[in-house]
Amino acid sequence: MPHAQFDPAARQALAVTAVEAKTRKDLTWQQIADAAGLSVAFTTAAVLGQHALPEPAAQAVGALLGLDADAVALLQTIPTRGSIPGGIPTDPTIYRFYEMLQVYGTTLKALVHEQFGDGIISAINFRLDVKKVADPEGGERAVITLDGKYLPTKPF
Repeated sequence: MPHAQFDPAARQALAVTAVEAKTRKDLTWQQIADAAGLSVAFTTAAVLGQHALPEPAAQAVGALLGLDADAVALLQTIPTRGSIPGGIPTDPTIYRFYEMLQVYGTTLKALVHEQFGDGIISAINFRLDVKKVADPEGGERAVITLDGKYLPTKPF
């Protein structure tokens, strides 16, 4: 039976424990995702407290990270989502995403609505991919793909 968490503190504490285990064992997020049998983006978000893992994936992640049975059970609970507290983010990487949305948010909204109509892009029926590619001008570029199902607004 699925269970929901209403206080994010337990999942936040578990995320700290899991990241400490990941670091101690010198694992990558990809290695953890491979054990879970799920995408690296989904698995990382789940371990960081933003998704529930299916029971087999939670067992595999728990075994790999050396988590106890209570932690494995907690990995399976539906979390209270949202990992950024109120206000402007101060972490430079997270802030840059905030900045991107400040600059391009209205543009994205205008283009989505022009192409699809009134509605939203789901963050639940969603895929995320991050790739590192060579920059033709030198260095590297980050290619981030956000792939969400479009859900039209339905008048009632």
